[in-house]
Amino acid sequence: MNQKNNLLVGIVIAIVAVMSFDVGVDPIGFFEGLPNLGIVLKEMTEFEGEHWQTAFWAMLETIEMAFIGTVIGVAIALPLSLLASRNLNSKFVYAPVRALLAAARTFPSILWAILFVIVVGLGPFAGILAITLYTIGFISKLQYESIEAVDNVPVEATSAIGLTKLQLIRYVIIPDSAPHLISQILYMFDYNVRQTSILGIVGAGGIGFYIINYIKFFEYGKAAVFMLVVLATVLAIDWISVKVRDRYIVKSQTGMQIKI
Repeated sequence: MNQKNNLLVGIVIAIVAVMSFDVGVDPIGFFEGLPNLGIVLKEMTEFEGEHWQTAFWAMLETIEMAFIGTVIGVAIALPLSLLASRNLNSKFVYAPVRALLAAARTFPSILWAILFVIVVGLGPFAGILAITLYTIGFISKLQYESIEAVDNVPVEATSAIGLTKLQLIRYVIIPDSAPHLISQILYMFDYNVRQTSILGIVGAGGIGFYIINYIKFFEYGKAAVFMLVVLATVLAIDWISVKVRDRYIVKSQTGMQIKI
């Protein structure tokens, strides 16, 4: 590393140190509290087997919520991402659309869930609405950035032969950005399953309702059953995602043909 890089690293370390002091980071307190964590982990190993079935059905509800929210969110996000792309629209179109999408992803899903619980009441529907809204904002951003990164050569070629904007989207934009979209959807579903697992904290359905209530009453053994089910589900989804990516996402493209 040269002197300039060393200076930059030193500045970053100094900023982290100052901010850590400002927010009250206490490493000594962390190490002093580790024995308490050991006590909790010991109690969590005392599983109560009769709760496995309840945990399974609660996790199934969580997956259903995440799946519905992801599918609906992606379906709405795709046309919005086209409208938000700077290389496809004027500033008067993409600017307000981007502002709306930024608002949708400003808050995490759990805060949106609180709002929708107020609107539609307790239950999974509020959680689905929260997941859907956040998915719209997140996928739209990833997708319009992928669209803006499309190679200009085929775009200019299609313009030269007189294709309309719809034809440009159909024959160039969508084929070029499709591999990125599949990867984004897989990640979003994985993320939504984990987010939905905690929405029960605010009464928006899912397995988090059970976890937070058992922890609240210090029933760590019961909570551990539900937490293990969440862990197993996330690992399974991650494994499936890897297989899907390996099978369907093209890692390298040698060229593109446009057929009209």
